[in-house]
Amino acid sequence: MSSEIRNEALWPDGNLKIEWVRHHMPLLNDLEKEFSEEKPFKGLKIALSVHLEAKTAYLCRVLAAGGAEMFVTGSNPLSTQDDIAAALVHDGLNVFAWHNTSEEEYRRHCRKVIEAGPDIIIDDGGDLVNTIHADFPELIPGVIGGCEETTTGILRLQRLNREHRLGFPMMLVNNAECKHFFDNRYGTGQSVWDGINRTTNLIVAGKTVVVAGYGWCGKGVSMRAKGLGAEVIITEINPVRAMEAVMDGFKVMKMHEAAKYGDIFVTVTGCDGVIGKEDFSVMKDGAICCNAGHFDCEIDVAGLAEMAVEAKPARKNIVGYKLENGRKIYVLAEGRLVNLAAGDGHPAEIMDMSFAIQALSARYLVQHKDSISREPGKMVQDVPEEIDRTVATRKLAAWGLEIDSLTPEQHRYLYGE
Repeated sequence: MSSEIRNEALWPDGNLKIEWVRHHMPLLNDLEKEFSEEKPFKGLKIALSVHLEAKTAYLCRVLAAGGAEMFVTGSNPLSTQDDIAAALVHDGLNVFAWHNTSEEEYRRHCRKVIEAGPDIIIDDGGDLVNTIHADFPELIPGVIGGCEETTTGILRLQRLNREHRLGFPMMLVNNAECKHFFDNRYGTGQSVWDGINRTTNLIVAGKTVVVAGYGWCGKGVSMRAKGLGAEVIITEINPVRAMEAVMDGFKVMKMHEAAKYGDIFVTVTGCDGVIGKEDFSVMKDGAICCNAGHFDCEIDVAGLAEMAVEAKPARKNIVGYKLENGRKIYVLAEGRLVNLAAGDGHPAEIMDMSFAIQALSARYLVQHKDSISREPGKMVQDVPEEIDRTVATRKLAAWGLEIDSLTPEQHRYLYGE
């Protein structure tokens, strides 16, 4: 076992957090029992880069129970919790991560995980896949496949796949219905406001919230903002989503126009440069900007710093930038993922579904390694519908709910069989 963490003595605090979420993740409870008996990953190495907090740690324990040798790092410099990393090291896992890494440290930790020669890669944002292709191409033939957690990572994978540069199959976990319908909408919707409210200690009711992007995450953030009493403005580049936002009761306008009205701005697009200098120049005094997209490029924080005559901490995880016109603009969590860099991420019950899909998809890759396509340009794979259905059915059962099923006659009526 090898590791690179801050302080292993923190493990008791981390273990308490993991045990807390464990009691609220019944799907992973069941999979832990199944995997302990089946050992689907016996003799295999799994490299994992996901936001390193309690729910992720429990996923790591479940995969380890299935026989995997785990090599773990975080997927964001500010989302790793040092006590969680310590708890996993205490469990005997290989962990390379600590809170607030430098860019060089973050890249080194990704390389450490890949150097192990993984059979399976579980990624969140695409950094492990990018690392193995850029720095360790000789290890690619040994990879059975991998699973990608988030939209940004899928966009990177699809680009590699189109260019015939993706070297092994990748399951698009974020595209699974039990992932993006619930994780992105309800998980992001709640956890973003958990992070904002915990960090600012300000009321949302009566304020104007600008949400950039009306995908599943943007829908969730907007819905929760409305529920908290805010007036919500949506900015979009997709005309269909913009129409949907209007019919959902929100105002829609360009970012530069919305910048004049917003009290709180949340970017959730997966794109670059969503809020820039021209937008900062017209914002209200006291406007608050935060990001809920994977990478810290949606808000041009560097550009804001260039415009500012003064920049200093206003509160933990808040930096205030004073402009020449005397107005102050505040940025939360350095423009990184506010729900994880300034909070604990999605609720445990939500990640129970997302991580159950991850675990089942990893097992599927192992079980079907000889039949999954490795043809260039055909390396990205949707999560099989059977996995989605299994997760949904088990979740309903955990809630004590049952639903109807088709009779043979109804099945013939619908499908003619």
